Amino acid sequence: MPLMTIIDAVKNTIDQQMELNDNVVTFGEDVGFEGGVFRATKGLQQKYGKERSFDTPLAESAIIGSAVGMAVNGLIPIPEIQFSGFVFPAINQIITHVARYRNRTKGTYSLPMVIRMPYGGGIRALEHHSESIESLFAHIPGLKVVIPSTPYDTKGLLTAAIKDPDPVIFLEPKRIYRAFKQEVPTEEYIVPIGKAKVVQQGDTITVVAWGAMVREVENAIKLLENEKINVELIDLRTIQPYDKQTLINSVKKTGRFLVVHEAYKSYGPGAELIATINEQAFLYLEAPPTRLAGFDITIPLPKGEHHFIITPKRIANEIKKVSSF
Repeated sequence: MPLMTIIDAVKNTIDQQMELNDNVVTFGEDVGFEGGVFRATKGLQQKYGKERSFDTPLAESAIIGSAVGMAVNGLIPIPEIQFSGFVFPAINQIITHVARYRNRTKGTYSLPMVIRMPYGGGIRALEHHSESIESLFAHIPGLKVVIPSTPYDTKGLLTAAIKDPDPVIFLEPKRIYRAFKQEVPTEEYIVPIGKAKVVQQGDTITVVAWGAMVREVENAIKLLENEKINVELIDLRTIQPYDKQTLINSVKKTGRFLVVHEAYKSYGPGAELIATINEQAFLYLEAPPTRLAGFDITIPLPKGEHHFIITPKRIANEIKKVSSF
């Protein structure tokens, strides 16, 4: 099996699905000729032509609005929002049309589309390109929200998203786009949307993360090698719908729960997960379920970004605190 980075896996998957299905198209700002800012679609226009891989104006609302029309008429669009921070002009289209079309037409039409966007901090991007806004989409009925953390899962989840009959928001953690490589099968395969992955078994504390934070938790666990703390690490992978049962089963075993995410703390995804644990595993808890999350501020510009990003040291300290409660 070839070794791939996350960006390689994105490109490989879109290429494979375009080859298998003539209805799959991809487009966005610089997506066609240049292959996108991060080169996730490089070479696809040359291979499939300008009708299936093309550039658009700098108009996110038009990009998603066009995708709606395409999906209604039988295509499977994969529009790219260049950075997740640019999605706000398209929020009207996403909430008003993309998320509601199946409900509005009483099931007559679905909108099979995958809205891709690089998200999260850690690359010293300019002009606040580094938001983690998964909660905005997860709150809207009709949208699925997926965030991979490895190249293998990227291909499997993106394949599942493209084949899904309903719209999927596919958030790609750009901080780890090229951070590491992993063996990825060349053949088509699916990682189910809505199923978490137990990365590491343990019985002291359950730690849940996704995207770039999974790697940071793994690094934090290495800092705890001399501690008698057996961490059960869960990669949530899908924010909506999320795998409640895997989390509940883990907490029933460990009695402790910590969720680590880059998104802002207030009203963030961690609050929803903790509510689930309190509602369905409260009597098994031996410590307060805890959030380690981004500060409630706009993520700083490059010189100050490192103060915002959650480090392995902070995670390790929080794991020790919850484990010793």
